[in-house]
Amino acid sequence: MTKLEVKTSLLDNMIGVGDSVLLETLTEDTFLENLKKRFDHGEIYTYIGNVVISVNPYRHLPIYTPEKVEEYRNRNFYELSPHIYALADEAYRSLRDQDKDQCILITGESGAGKTEASKLVMSYVAAVCGKGAEVNQVKEQLLQSNPVLEAFGNAKTMRNDNSSRFGKYMDIEFDFKGDPLGGVISNYLLEKSRVVKQPRGERNFHVFYQLLSGGSEALLKQLKLEREFNQYNYLGLDSAKVNGVDDAANFRTVKNAMQIVGFMDDEVELVLEVVAAVLKLGNIEFKPESRMNGLDESRIQDKNELKEICELLGQDQAVLERAFSFRTVEAKQEKVSTTLNVAQAYYARDALAKNLYNRLFTWLVNRINESIKAQIKVRKKVMGVLDIYGFEIFENNSFEQFIINYCNEKLQQIFIELTLKEEQEEYVKEGIEWTHIEYFNNAIICELIENNTNGILAMLDEECLRPGTVTDETFLEKLNQVCAVHERFESRMSKSSRFLNDTTLPHTCFRIQHYAGKVMYHVEGFVDKNNDLLYRDLSQAMWKTNHMLVKTLFPEGNPAKMSLKRPPTAGSQFKTSVATLMKNLQTKNPNYIRCIKPNDQKAPHVFTEALVCHQVRYLGLMENVRVRRAGYAFKQPYEPCLERYKMLCSQTWPHWRQGARNGVQVLLTELQIPPEEFSYGRSKIFIRNPRTLFELEDLRKRRLEDLATLIQKIYRGWKCRTHFQLMKKSQITISAWTKRHFQRKKYLHLKSVTLLIQSYIRGWKARKLLRELKHQKRCEASATTIAAYWRGFQVRREYRKFFRANAGRKIYEFTIQRIIQKYFLELKKKLPSMSPTETTWPARPYLFLDNTHIELKRIFHLWRCKTYRDQFTAQKRAIFEEKLEASELFKDKKALYTNSVCQPFQGDYLEISKNPRYQKLTAAVEEKILLADVVNKINRANGKGAPRIFLLTQSKFIIADQKSGQIKSTVPVMDITSVSVSKQTDGLFAVHLKEGSAAAAKGDFLFTSDRLIEIITKLYRTIFFKTNQKINVVIDNEFLVQFNQDKVCVKFIQGAQKNGNLPTCKRKNNRLLEVTVP
Repeated sequence: MTKLEVKTSLLDNMIGVGDSVLLETLTEDTFLENLKKRFDHGEIYTYIGNVVISVNPYRHLPIYTPEKVEEYRNRNFYELSPHIYALADEAYRSLRDQDKDQCILITGESGAGKTEASKLVMSYVAAVCGKGAEVNQVKEQLLQSNPVLEAFGNAKTMRNDNSSRFGKYMDIEFDFKGDPLGGVISNYLLEKSRVVKQPRGERNFHVFYQLLSGGSEALLKQLKLEREFNQYNYLGLDSAKVNGVDDAANFRTVKNAMQIVGFMDDEVELVLEVVAAVLKLGNIEFKPESRMNGLDESRIQDKNELKEICELLGQDQAVLERAFSFRTVEAKQEKVSTTLNVAQAYYARDALAKNLYNRLFTWLVNRINESIKAQIKVRKKVMGVLDIYGFEIFENNSFEQFIINYCNEKLQQIFIELTLKEEQEEYVKEGIEWTHIEYFNNAIICELIENNTNGILAMLDEECLRPGTVTDETFLEKLNQVCAVHERFESRMSKSSRFLNDTTLPHTCFRIQHYAGKVMYHVEGFVDKNNDLLYRDLSQAMWKTNHMLVKTLFPEGNPAKMSLKRPPTAGSQFKTSVATLMKNLQTKNPNYIRCIKPNDQKAPHVFTEALVCHQVRYLGLMENVRVRRAGYAFKQPYEPCLERYKMLCSQTWPHWRQGARNGVQVLLTELQIPPEEFSYGRSKIFIRNPRTLFELEDLRKRRLEDLATLIQKIYRGWKCRTHFQLMKKSQITISAWTKRHFQRKKYLHLKSVTLLIQSYIRGWKARKLLRELKHQKRCEASATTIAAYWRGFQVRREYRKFFRANAGRKIYEFTIQRIIQKYFLELKKKLPSMSPTETTWPARPYLFLDNTHIELKRIFHLWRCKTYRDQFTAQKRAIFEEKLEASELFKDKKALYTNSVCQPFQGDYLEISKNPRYQKLTAAVEEKILLADVVNKINRANGKGAPRIFLLTQSKFIIADQKSGQIKSTVPVMDITSVSVSKQTDGLFAVHLKEGSAAAAKGDFLFTSDRLIEIITKLYRTIFFKTNQKINVVIDNEFLVQFNQDKVCVKFIQGAQKNGNLPTCKRKNNRLLEVTVP
């Protein structure tokens, strides 16, 4: 059985109680004690039925690995220990398999881990759903939307380094297979007041610090920003740096995430320009200035900041400066322009910064929705993830806390309603009688806040809209009149005499008894924050910018669409959003994650009971547990129940062949559990008291110990029997091998003795036979020797008279043979080197070997030359053949020849095929080029030389211009009759052409070249290979050439040279051409 197939349960190896519904004694103390016990052992998740309680560990735990994802995949909710993956898997499988739209509600106070919980849910769903290029792209876009929204919507607070300052609800859309198609994000109540002011020890939104830390120098220069935080009034300096947070790396992550989500580069640039403009708005300072009428007005102190903001936004500086100094009020057909004092100017500046950032954030959410929305129109399944602020109780609670707590009241209301509804539906489905459950209904609190007639929000809107002087005090007076008799409202100034002497309640505050406890609200700022007023002049100024993004953020500034209707208040907008959210949640199957912060120090292993108790109260967890266990504390399907407890009954153990329900009935009957402690549903067993369940667990534990003992006993018996059988088999085997060994040893000894005796007998017989054969052989040898001596004696006696006559000649021949042999051996040791140019040869030892010595020297030289030639490549052989040909033609005839011996013949000196100047010339010559060099062509008329390219191919030679490569003359080699040169060291030669040929129209050619020997040799060999005839090479100091129709004598004379070693040609008359050579 593999690891994933191991059957486990919520009740196995339980630390504390995994499901708080199973607490035997349910009190606040036992509930907290259970949470603390599990937290101390690293168990941060606890269930309340199907609700997950998550305690922030403030440290990394190895419980989110891919192996854990596979462990919880497709498993029953209660099958494994509590984990957020179990809830995510249950929600995903219900959506995929049962077509039930799901929503996951994540609540808790700041720092409790709501954002991390939402990331874990989304990462789990991304890991278990389908694969594929398109699906992976959608999953990546959905996951990468988080870093973007966190950068613009999260900030460091006293309680959390990455606190979400907005509410987020994401609908993830799936197809019928369960693969993600896209998503839609809704945002609620961004804390835009943080843009202009932060509490001490807290930071502004992350994006400002990330831009200044991670932006390149070029980007900051483009945005007209400086890297130091202390240059900007909107950035708190006491907590600008956060330990463990790398703002520069996070900026790169955000830019990469924006690219993955689908933001274009120009869109990112526009967004950063707006962020920079908001940052620089805080640096605008105002100074008072008195007018003639005695009224005070404001003026901008340093207009440089205003100028840079206008350059970023493409705005006319005068327009924005006027919007900060004047306010235009329109009533019907009249317009009244009033000046702003310094306080009003600062209010206008901050209002513009807050609205600009808030609208930018809304635009970002809408832009992300455009990228991640489903691209195909099919029926979709939806899973919603709600990450929203939890209940807030601070020392100073204002309008933001009032709105947040109102949202949590609505969530608590729907939570209780849906929980009761879910419990009731399950009881009806299982056929169990439903009994009414008493619980606190917070509808009365919701009614106090949201009633359209006399609710607090309605009265706040009414106060904001009425004419006359409106202040926070007048709003509190109105509350005191309308809500004085409400049992959940408290105020010192109300008509109720209960709170007249309550010194804990200031006169400028009111208190509401929320489901989570009493909260005191300071009315200061309620009216202004609800109005959320932005002067129309600023809206119109923003619409007039040339910045495409800013222009779209302020559509009300368009004069064509201008409306005198007052915009809705912040409270009414949020009330509408909450109503829409509640309506959306009621259409889905809810899943709850309640996040708890264990301490305020953000330290691991610290559990502050007072703080946790406070959160348990305002999260309504005790109320939830009471609702869950009001009827039956534990319920489980029959199959896993029977599988877990069947070993407690002899009839069901080890196998039960009938139905699971019958098995459970037999099991409980045999265990004699009172009937009032359980009920049988259609598919589940319901257990009323947790004590009954724990008794079953104790019985199971003891039974498992008995079974373990039985298994150990059987195993040990089997092991001993197996060991005995193995020992017995081994003894038999060892005995057999021992007997075999001794018998084999005895046999080998007898065999060796027998062989020894046989060898001695065979040796004796062999030696006896050998002696006989040796004796026989000696007899035969003796007879042969005697016969040979006898015949020799007779022969010597017969031929003795001829011996002296031939002895001298035999001795001479033998002596000569020995001398020659000695000569060859000594010659072998003294042979010269194998170089063909080596001329040395060993001295002759004997006079009579003179001819032989000379012949051997010749033969050795021929053999040495052949050996040297055999080492030549084909190219080198051709070069030496040309050199040999040149030697035959010019050696001892032409004085220039000696200079050419040491120079190798290269042929193509111009590398004409590689030179781009001669590309056309190369294309015109189709044959292989044998020689390419620059020569001087002698003018027939005056004897002056001009440089020309001389090309020789296998069938012709070509004369071309050196600069342009243009062909001047082409002469077939078959038209050449002879070549003439002088005997001197000059390089002049004449090429005689066949009379009547086309090339000979102007006569013979005269050239000069330092490579005369190579040119004529190659020309000679080419003509021979082409015609199989040798042309005549004339070597003389006087020869005739044909110029047009005249015969001209070329005569070489010696004299001083003007051009170094080059010959000088001079035409004396029509019959003579003198060539002066050195």
